[in-house]
Amino acid sequence: MSKTKSIIALCAMALLVLSLGAQQVNVSGDWEMTSEGRQGPMTSKLHFEQEGEKITVTMESPRGEVTGEGTIKGNEIEWTVTRSTPRGDFTITYKGKVEGDTMKGEVQMGDFGSREWTAKKK
Repeated sequence: MSKTKSIIALCAMALLVLSLGAQQVNVSGDWEMTSEGRQGPMTSKLHFEQEGEKITVTMESPRGEVTGEGTIKGNEIEWTVTRSTPRGDFTITYKGKVEGDTMKGEVQMGDFGSREWTAKKK
């Protein structure tokens, strides 16, 4: 009986450790993002709202404001925004990792290539 209780306790502790490691990161709030543009660094203001794994982001940059949606799973974040241009809609996908009050990753700008970005929580 004692051996069975020890095994159950050990399994419970292992599950607790695994669940703590998989805790959801919360990115809700205001962030400042920087990426390198063709004419030098470009800064954008971000506002995230998060419900579980679903995120909504509002981005404000010199090109105007745009809203998008995405997901966060563990510390991996991804969201997509679509900008309307004279040449049609343009989809931009951001992927990255969150580490505390910072995140970094890569942005794919339609068929025009990609670049790195970083963000810091305000």
